[in-house]
Amino acid sequence: MKQTTIFTNRLEQDLTMSMAECAHDGVFILTDVGTEKYCLPMIKDFLCLKNAKLITIKQGEDSKTLPTATAIWETLSQNGASRHALLINLGGGMVSDIGGFAASTFKRGINFINIPTTLLAMVDASVGGKTGINMGKFKNEIGTFAEAKAVIIDTNILKTLPFDQLLSGYAEMIKHSLLDNVSHWADIMNFYNDDSISPEMVKKNNGMEGLGIDYKQLQNLVARSVAVKQRYVSQDPYDRGLRRSLNLGHTIGHALESWCFDAGSPVPHGCAVAYGLVCALYISCAMVNFPTDKMRQTVQFINSYYGRPPITCDDYADLIRLMKHDKKNKGDNILFTLLSDIGKPEINQIVDEKMIEESLDFLREG
Repeated sequence: MKQTTIFTNRLEQDLTMSMAECAHDGVFILTDVGTEKYCLPMIKDFLCLKNAKLITIKQGEDSKTLPTATAIWETLSQNGASRHALLINLGGGMVSDIGGFAASTFKRGINFINIPTTLLAMVDASVGGKTGINMGKFKNEIGTFAEAKAVIIDTNILKTLPFDQLLSGYAEMIKHSLLDNVSHWADIMNFYNDDSISPEMVKKNNGMEGLGIDYKQLQNLVARSVAVKQRYVSQDPYDRGLRRSLNLGHTIGHALESWCFDAGSPVPHGCAVAYGLVCALYISCAMVNFPTDKMRQTVQFINSYYGRPPITCDDYADLIRLMKHDKKNKGDNILFTLLSDIGKPEINQIVDEKMIEESLDFLREG
């Protein structure tokens, strides 16, 4: 099934049309406690959702588990959901991931629509057809390939997002620009290049609203980012080759995300990816001749807005142990996606532990 992605400022109209395109005998809305409070009021009075039943789960990555998926299945079943039910996932990446997983497995698959409410979900989790839950320390260890019937993106929602959530999504946009072309990458590097939107000013304001952000430009950048991901996905929907380009920054990023969570100092997914990009670009310069000037400019941007992770050299062994559980590895080899230049990914690159440790040194110390 081909996924439809809709960029809109007419959410009710486009949701109504999308629901009409998939026959259904029951509608369910999945939220977490945060999106129930802040985002559900935007849609709960839509006529098309008049008889919808609400399923609310706990907030946070630690809810993306099999017990939570089981609770979703049980709620669907207890409320008479059939194979023709429709699930609407209203939320960030966690809701998109587990909602898509629950929908794709309930009664061997029911239709679902994603309405992403964070920048990360808009450019990453809600598009591309990957669903999943975590198992123990390992992210997305269990999952399916299943396309949403539609993804409906309204970037006006972003005006009230806190700064760390904007940064989390923006890291994936940096990644997409590196996989695209120099023009796209330059636009991403320059979007925040304004005295009025320095990291300090945005943090003080706890969001972007009122800081003179050009939301039309931001929407264009989101659309370009989604297009990059969809281009790679369309050429390799089941992640057997080229789609692994999208793993840029994620081998170390996922390990850092899991390690920080286990250490009691969780970082948003995109922030971990930003750290992973620093390492991947360092390794790319060393192994496949990525241009040093482009690496330095990207790393300077990431250091300015994302800082550095709370790790020491004593943590490297644990991080490498986590990297060895990456689903894309073969045998004992840790595989990376690297770049020989912007828009030129090199997938399935074997990187030895010494080089990984060097990149972590660079991440910590520059």
